[in-house]
Amino acid sequence: MLIDEVTIKVKAGDGGAGAVAFNKNLMELGPAGGNGGKGGDVYVEGSSDLTLLNQFRFKKEIVAKDGGDGRPQFVDGVRGDDVLVRVPVGTVVHNNETGEDIEVVRVGEQQCIARGGNGGKGNFLFRSSTNTTPKQSQPGKPGECFTFTFELKYIADVGLIGLPNVGKSSLLNELTRAKSKVANYQFTTLEPNLGVYYDLILADLPGLIAGASQGRGLGIKFLKHTERTKVLFHLVSAQSDDVWRDYIIVRDELKKYNKKLLQKEEYIFLSKSDEVSADELEKKIKIFKRHRKIIIPLSLLEEESVKKVEQILNKIKSVK
Repeated sequence: MLIDEVTIKVKAGDGGAGAVAFNKNLMELGPAGGNGGKGGDVYVEGSSDLTLLNQFRFKKEIVAKDGGDGRPQFVDGVRGDDVLVRVPVGTVVHNNETGEDIEVVRVGEQQCIARGGNGGKGNFLFRSSTNTTPKQSQPGKPGECFTFTFELKYIADVGLIGLPNVGKSSLLNELTRAKSKVANYQFTTLEPNLGVYYDLILADLPGLIAGASQGRGLGIKFLKHTERTKVLFHLVSAQSDDVWRDYIIVRDELKKYNKKLLQKEEYIFLSKSDEVSADELEKKIKIFKRHRKIIIPLSLLEEESVKKVEQILNKIKSVK
């Protein structure tokens, strides 16, 4: 199972305490307490591995090392080790306390999400002409502690959209050999499936139903992944008794969720076109023509039909 959203607690390291100590060398009397070490920071780093959020299925807390306490003879405490958390490219890191969002959009990109506390001062730094034997020091500062939600939004070149059971997974498998699960029932892909057509990333996004933008079904899961796709392949089943209605249902949910989704380049395919008669197919193509929409018949059983899709993909690839 691919996990694309998790909530975890992140705790940066606390700073170490400053030391109270005095020099044992009789030639150099005076305070000699070292400072505490800084606590470790917590960073996120972008990776091409889209399964990385699975590591948080059971692990719900990340804790960096505390800084070491200061020691005698002017020895400062060691710095706490940082923690580097690898997350998939396309992850939005939402700070549930501050409301701040950090987006990880490049492989190898690192961003600090929680800073370790500074170490406290040892008594050496409190010396003065009027206080030659200070017995005071500082505790370390606490490290930052936040609850974060990590949300993966795929950055795909082409997103396959449409109602459930319109053939998106089958098309992805045909083009990329992604081997996503397919079945002939009115349900939906439970999670996005990815495939690669040469250097294009294709995402079979979970099918949605009317009301998806209000959270019905898997709608929000579907819509949030659509935000970052560059081109949409919209599949409408030729077996439907109202192909225009099916098309508008999906478009309406895109609009309600984010109007900018309607601005994406879109190709419309009349899938399963081999499963209806030629006359019925022509009638349904004309429905889209009346609305000034170009729709492309699609049958995975016909080599020429698949080649048309590949030609479109090659066109997208040439301008990538």
